[in-house]
Amino acid sequence: MQVKVLGRVEYLPTYQAMRAFTEARTADSPDELWICEHPPVFTQGLAGKADHVLCPGDIPVIATNRGGQVTYHGPGQVVAYPLVDLKRAGYFVKEYVYRIEEAVIRTLREYGVTGHRVPGAPGIYVRMADPFSHAAWIPRPAGDDPFEGLGKIAALGIKVARHCTYHGVALNVGMDLEPFSRIDPCGYAGLQTVDLSTIGVPTPWNEAAVLLGQKLQALLAP
Repeated sequence: MQVKVLGRVEYLPTYQAMRAFTEARTADSPDELWICEHPPVFTQGLAGKADHVLCPGDIPVIATNRGGQVTYHGPGQVVAYPLVDLKRAGYFVKEYVYRIEEAVIRTLREYGVTGHRVPGAPGIYVRMADPFSHAAWIPRPAGDDPFEGLGKIAALGIKVARHCTYHGVALNVGMDLEPFSRIDPCGYAGLQTVDLSTIGVPTPWNEAAVLLGQKLQALLAP
């Protein structure tokens, strides 16, 4: 897998480039991993509903063909786009999603933070009262708030075309989190969004980007 650290790049040209790369690749094209951050932008997935964008203000809203609903990208967030041929890699979409989430969990572990999965809600969450607790997260009974006590630290949205992936995962490192209050993050009203800085882990963007890139490289290997 070829890793390309793009730095801060506009969202729309990057999205278009991912799509073009995927449409043009052949069975012999090497997989790539693009790591970047974006200027402020809201992106809407195929399942997105307009009423989940509450008050975008001066931040643009861009419709995409990825799965999921609305999310926010901005400076201080590590965005990773794995461009993987799943047929060649030998695993299916469900396993791919699991491996991406596991890469985030192992990145957080490097900082002593425990990441959690919530059934039916892709992404990674942390325990707000004690993000460093190693205790397992027990899913809430049906009817209860599944996110009670949790903050979302990483969002996931993917697209698969001809067995090849694009879009990816965003890990919140040290952001202005205010724009998340202008949307229902990932379609969930009131879902709290956090970053590493908020939970007491100040770290440079470059360091988090390298760590996440390494974990993704290892876990997405065939």
